[in-house]
Amino acid sequence: MKRIGILTGGGDAPGLNAVIRAAVKTAILQYECEVYGVLDGYDGFLKDNGVIPLSLKDVSGILPRGGTILGAANRGNPFARKIMQDGKEVTVDKSDELINSMMQSGLDALLVLGGDGTLRIAHELYQKGIPVIGVPKTIDNDIGGTEVTFGFDTALNIATEAIDRLHTTAEAHHRVMVLELMGREAGFITLHAGISGGADVILIPEIPFKFESVIDKIRQRIERGSLFSVLAVSEGAEPLGGTQVFPRGGDEMYVPRLGGIGHSVGEHIDKQGFETRVTVLGHLQRGGTPTAFDRWLATRYGAAAVRLAARGGFDRMVALRGGQITDVTLEEALAVPRRVDLNEDAVITARGMGISFGDE
Repeated sequence: MKRIGILTGGGDAPGLNAVIRAAVKTAILQYECEVYGVLDGYDGFLKDNGVIPLSLKDVSGILPRGGTILGAANRGNPFARKIMQDGKEVTVDKSDELINSMMQSGLDALLVLGGDGTLRIAHELYQKGIPVIGVPKTIDNDIGGTEVTFGFDTALNIATEAIDRLHTTAEAHHRVMVLELMGREAGFITLHAGISGGADVILIPEIPFKFESVIDKIRQRIERGSLFSVLAVSEGAEPLGGTQVFPRGGDEMYVPRLGGIGHSVGEHIDKQGFETRVTVLGHLQRGGTPTAFDRWLATRYGAAAVRLAARGGFDRMVALRGGQITDVTLEEALAVPRRVDLNEDAVITARGMGISFGDE
């Protein structure tokens, strides 16, 4: 192994720079290997000067920085790339062009840092001959094969702090405060932050909710003398018999954009006579300095990915299991996405403490 590449695909997440730093330092210091960064996800292979050398100096000081020094692109699927052809927008397969570009770069391995979409593309590229290694990245913590993804802990801490801040103003003004958090199909951020921040109602994608159950919980609290309530709501939550809220649809290139369920819940509560305010935390959950845990996990992932590449463990993903870094096949990691287990102790604990999931 003489030359490896690194790319960061999908949405950004705290800890990406920590992975890049660990991978670069391990490759250079332990394996005397050249390292190249691919700019803006897979798009870097498809544009001029999109692959750049990375030195120890380039990664100096980036450990505490959020985002990614390489840039990210959550629409950079080389198998479905939109271009203008004869005045019309068409979708074309650029994977062969990407493969040729990588071959010209002389890379012996490609470390792919991303979520399920980015890693699925990596698996497809491996099937076409590209030596890929996956590193699980998503604040949603929904990738299979690993117990934790880096980025989740930082997002969780930001969400918990937001609930703490809303708690005080909700109590002061006797209001209902609704906080919409990220979580497309998995409610880990909302569940963990809701419990950690003392939310009264937690709505997650895994448990369809009933508006009347949410209203009943608020009424019960008022009857017991608690004149305020705090709701933590995943952006992917949906009412029983209803659908998720999408302000923008999707296609083969663009995923549908979720958002708005918090306002929908808030409007229903407000119409029942309870003064309600809605806050959408949005991309604040992605930004800023990663927590110590995310830096620690990301560093271990980055170093382990280089070691895995050195022994030829391609089409695999580094993972955390039982507190130890190991690796699994990308096929296994992508087979079953992680979701909140409704029988796990977190859900049972929340229900036992009187937290409502809007289903009873």
